[in-house]
Amino acid sequence: MRNVFSILFLILITSCGVVKKKTTYSKTPKVTVPASNDIIVLEEETKESIEKPVLSKADEIINTALTFSGVRYKYGGTTRKGMDCSGLLYVAFGEHDIKLPRTSYHMAEEGKRIRIEHVSKGDLLFFRTLRRGKRINHVGLVVAVEGDDIKFIHASSSRGVIVSSLREGYWNYAFIKATRIL
Repeated sequence: MRNVFSILFLILITSCGVVKKKTTYSKTPKVTVPASNDIIVLEEETKESIEKPVLSKADEIINTALTFSGVRYKYGGTTRKGMDCSGLLYVAFGEHDIKLPRTSYHMAEEGKRIRIEHVSKGDLLFFRTLRRGKRINHVGLVVAVEGDDIKFIHASSSRGVIVSSLREGYWNYAFIKATRIL
């Protein structure tokens, strides 16, 4: 009798282990969703004709600029291997057939000057970052305006292409003017 209990105990212990779930890849998973009274069937032709949301020119340029996020800084650069602040905007606007001068100083002469409280997405912000410098040497593109916080994308010499806030002390102090190109 003792041997029988020992065998049953041993079987019980070994059968309590982890059981691997059998996975079937050949069957298509079934998803159940409560049915609605309105059934819409899309054919292939209809699927292709569904329009994507229409983006403004500013949104398109911003999206292009954002694709360069993380690219390292390179003075005079205009490629994914490296770019500077004016190179970033030169390329982003250029891909949408808007010609801008190549340098931030000359970009500052383009467009219409606007007050900071009227800044919107797609506007350019200009900075003087050198203490002894007398002219503009940095530019950024406004990507969002959230209340009194203005976010802009630019190529920082220390961090590459990033989005910063005009509220940050350094950028707020170095800010010179804003212009509207679009």
